[in-house]
Parts: sequence; structure tokens; C-alpha cells
Amino acid sequence: MDQWHRHCRRRAGAKLKMLSDPRIARLVTLIAAALQPPAGAGRIVVALVFGAVCHAVFATGVLAMIVAMFFGLSESLGNVPWPWAALANAALIIQFPLVHSALLIGRGGRMLARLIPGPHGATLATTTYAIIAATQLLALFALWTPSGIVFWRADGSAFWAFTAAYAASWLLLLKASFDAGAEVQSGALGWMSLLARIRPVFPEMPTQGLFRLIRQPIYLAFALTLWTPPVWTPDQLALAVTFTAYCILAPRLKERRFAARYGARFDRYRAEVPYMLPKLTKDRSDAQ
Repeated sequence: MDQWHRHCRRRAGAKLKMLSDPRIARLVTLIAAALQPPAGAGRIVVALVFGAVCHAVFATGVLAMIVAMFFGLSESLGNVPWPWAALANAALIIQFPLVHSALLIGRGGRMLARLIPGPHGATLATTTYAIIAATQLLALFALWTPSGIVFWRADGSAFWAFTAAYAASWLLLLKASFDAGAEVQSGALGWMSLLARIRPVFPEMPTQGLFRLIRQPIYLAFALTLWTPPVWTPDQLALAVTFTAYCILAPRLKERRFAARYGARFDRYRAEVPYMLPKLTKDRSDAQ
């Protein structure tokens, strides 16, 4: 009986510790509020429709990306004749970073809140942003016109090694997204807040999990997915080079916003935590 009580206490302690994690506590609070929405049939319908569209498009876009890159962009639905296909593919690559970044800064962010007419545009902004980003990804990977050239295709043990690395990169991206705030990254914050009729509460500056090691784990993990597929084509190489450059440069704009928002707190964090590559050894001052 004493052993059972100790087991119960350990489980209760683990549960309390888990709920004290702000990453989980925010999700639990948001979901609990959304499960008991105040009256308002119109608002509830709008929230549920946006939620369904957001997560359906998000899942489809990410799945299209995972599958297309696994085959090195050698398989897709695009059939633009060459050489025009090169221009079409270039446009598909460029549209994602341009729109993705433009909607996060100043005027773009304000425009995002006005895209949905009526009183709910600002509340749904994060959901709208996720829908747009997922649609961009879906367009890129579904409409790509393959070159038909394959540089290299892994086989045997190399295939399994690259496949494992590719899967690990996606899992790392999933973990980094959770650490940054799953409700924001998935688009759930907007529609769930509208459903619960509450003001969207954004996560604080992320410093937990992978953010303890580097400041930009999402961009690093995304870059790793670009370089670990088991099939390599000129298409995949063009995508990997372009998007890796974006992953290295785009966070600079994000950090400017963080510096303006968090001031000295972000300055201390930036001084202690490296940008994208974790420290292999501790500083002597830390060791002492």
C-alpha cells in the first residue's frame, strides 16, 4: 500500500511539474477555454470553420513538403514546359520567403489583421497567417515542375541513414515549434481565442528547450530538412541553397523585433546564447 501511495504521489508530482511548464500551461488553458465557449453562434461557426481550414491546409502543405523533398522534388504535379518551367519554379521558391516575411513586419502585420472583414480579423491573425503560409508551401511543392534529372539516389544502408536523418530533422523542427509556442506555430491561437471569446495571449520570448542552446532552432531544423533527403536533383539543390540562405538571414529581422520588444532581456539572452550553432564547449567563466 505504501508503494502504491508513493507511486501516486510521483505521478501527481510529475503532472504538476508538467502543468507548471508555461509551454504546456498555455495550451491547456487555451484548450480549456475553447471547450467552454460563451454564447454566440455566429462567432463559434466562424472560429470552427477557420480552425478546420487552417489545420487541413497546414497538414496538407507540410505533408506535401515532406513527400516532395523526400524524392528530391523529382515527383510533382507541375507540367510547365521548359525553359519556362525554370521561371515558374523560381517564382514558386521566391514567393514563400517574400510573403512569409512581409506579413510579419509593420505594415504587413497590420494588413494581416484586416484581411478578414468584420470584427474578428485581429483575433484570427495568427490563424490567417498559418493558412497563408501553408497554402504557399502547398503551391510550391504541388505545382513544382520537375527537371527530370537525378544527381544521386541513396540505396542500401545509405538510404536508411539519410531517411533516418531526414526524419530526425523533422522531429527536431516539431520540437523547436513546440518550444516556440505550438498554439502560434500551428495557427490554433487565433481560432481558439475567438471560440473562447478571449484576447489572444502570445508566448513570451522563448528561452526553454532548444532555445536554451541556440536562438533560432526552428530555422536550423528547417535547414536540416533541406539537406537530408535521400534523393538529390538540381531541383532539390536549388531549393536547399535558396531556403538555407533565407534560414540564415531572415531571423535577423525577427531579432530586431525581439530587441525592440524585450530590450535588455533580449540583449542578455543574445549575449549568452549563440545564433544558430550550439556551443561545443562551455566558456571558462561558466565552468568556474
